[in-house]
Amino acid sequence: MSEAGPIEGDRWERLPGPLQRLADLGAPAEEPHEALLRRRALNLAAAFIAAAAPLWVLTYALIGNWPAAAIPAIYIVVTGVLLIARSRRAIGDRAFAWTELSMMLVLPFALQWTLGGFAASSMVSLWALTAPLGAIYFSGSRDAMPWFAAFVALAVLSGLIDAELPVPDAEIPDGVGLGFFVLNLVAVSGTVFLLVQYAVRGREAEQRRSERLLLNVLPESVAERLKRTEGSIADGYPEATVLFADIVDFTPLAERVSPEALIELLDRIFTRWDELAIRHGLEKIKTIGDAYMAVAGVPVPQPDHAADAARMALEMVESLDGIDGPGGAPLRVRIGIDTGPLVAGVIGRSKFAFDLWGDTVNTASRMESGGEPGRVQVTDRTRERLGAAFELQRRGEIEIKGKGPITTWFLEREV
Repeated sequence: MSEAGPIEGDRWERLPGPLQRLADLGAPAEEPHEALLRRRALNLAAAFIAAAAPLWVLTYALIGNWPAAAIPAIYIVVTGVLLIARSRRAIGDRAFAWTELSMMLVLPFALQWTLGGFAASSMVSLWALTAPLGAIYFSGSRDAMPWFAAFVALAVLSGLIDAELPVPDAEIPDGVGLGFFVLNLVAVSGTVFLLVQYAVRGREAEQRRSERLLLNVLPESVAERLKRTEGSIADGYPEATVLFADIVDFTPLAERVSPEALIELLDRIFTRWDELAIRHGLEKIKTIGDAYMAVAGVPVPQPDHAADAARMALEMVESLDGIDGPGGAPLRVRIGIDTGPLVAGVIGRSKFAFDLWGDTVNTASRMESGGEPGRVQVTDRTRERLGAAFELQRRGEIEIKGKGPITTWFLEREV
């Protein structure tokens, strides 16, 4: 059986307490993972840029260029108000994203024009690149195209008017200007890098989550084939061993307990059987109510598939020891096994499920339904496949629907 492991939370996304609360501003109780990731990234990007902006405010204020200082101050104030409104859910995602991206795009160019152009501003317009790049992730690639077009238009416009822009009286010292060139380059590239890193790691985490979900539904080899091909997947197996199990008299017992208690009881039982399937190399196919179906030798052939299924069946009987049903009545399981050829695969286009077809499957089901509580009934061909490794008791011939009388055996123990 494929062991995908538990579906873990997004541990890599967990941030220190204050940052995590900031990232989760405005998040509803239940939200799709990708939408939550976009929300977090936008909140953090807006807050980080606002946290860096005071450096520009302070520098321009110290040299006396108050119009230049006012522009990043506007971003700080508006972003702070928006984040507060977001925490109170007073602003929607679209309005918040549109306002933030608009400021990221327009204000750097406005600051550049105020400072006298590309060179005089240390090319502060680089910050505007965060708008179209952020829009790719926040809004999607198609919605990001207008933002990139607007960035290109503003960049071209800035180039056309650069020579005509007046130089402010309060000039920036050469050392400060050079420092801002380096700072703008490092800060913008760092912001973009962290944004892309967060986005890529988020997609990778989501892909791993999807992989684990898929492997909890399909065998690993089948899941890999399904990702590479379209249409149905079906393979014939010349020999495999199918196991059916059913909890005896479970339906009338279930009528006396609450749905929650019923699910909890079945979960305890099936979890134990899942562990046995993994230990003995069987592939769990499905559960139907209180019935359990598994196969050995599919989709990966096993030389001792019958013995593996037999060992699991014996342990399944023992696994109910200590588990009482409603009213304290001991639970018992009825198990049937058959060995032979079958077809296995995935059909359909949605809600994929790996399943089995063939006479072997039907006979194994009849072995279970026609068996006895607390015992494992197997067919003659399973007995032959087991050989002398197991002790079996001949039951005799029983009538099987669609097949007539066949010889069956009770599996007692492994020798």
